Amino acid sequence: MEILKKQENNLISQFVDASMIRAMETLVQNEDINTSIKASYKISELFGSKNEFSVLVENSSDTLISEEKLITSFNNNLNLLVQKIWVEKADEALKEQILARIETLCSEVKKNIYTGSYNAFISVLHDVVFLMFGNQAKKEDFTEYALRIDPGFGIFWWYVENLPLENSWTNEKTRIVMLLAMFFLANY
Repeated sequence: MEILKKQENNLISQFVDASMIRAMETLVQNEDINTSIKASYKISELFGSKNEFSVLVENSSDTLISEEKLITSFNNNLNLLVQKIWVEKADEALKEQILARIETLCSEVKKNIYTGSYNAFISVLHDVVFLMFGNQAKKEDFTEYALRIDPGFGIFWWYVENLPLENSWTNEKTRIVMLLAMFFLANY
């Protein structure tokens, strides 16, 4: 249980129960899409309503509409967040680059290009958090720091930190993993 061992030295177990940690481990390590979907439903309870998230994953007529609304909300919320971050002059170019990258990312995701967008997605999340927290975000204990200042965001960051920087997942699994993060950020 790599994720469980990784978390032994921090506060995560005070904020999520062992079943959530196992669900995260299952989501990251399992190749079976149905098992991954079940794990994502469990994790979605931490980020909002499991029922709202399940509409995004299930194949129904509402899925495409809900997914497009989620991507739009994610885009709007992340853009607003980045725009409101006060940065040093040295980081203004990075801020503008991130805004452009968010637009490109959302455009690709709307075309159902999840696997091809995954690395850019993870990179954007890390860069936004760097803008928010500065060098603190690059420290090894940042997840613990985030849990202490805002447990909801800290749990989200624990989720992001446990995702691989690169993956070989199917587009469907990558979609679920990315939608789960977007689900949190669209409602944050």
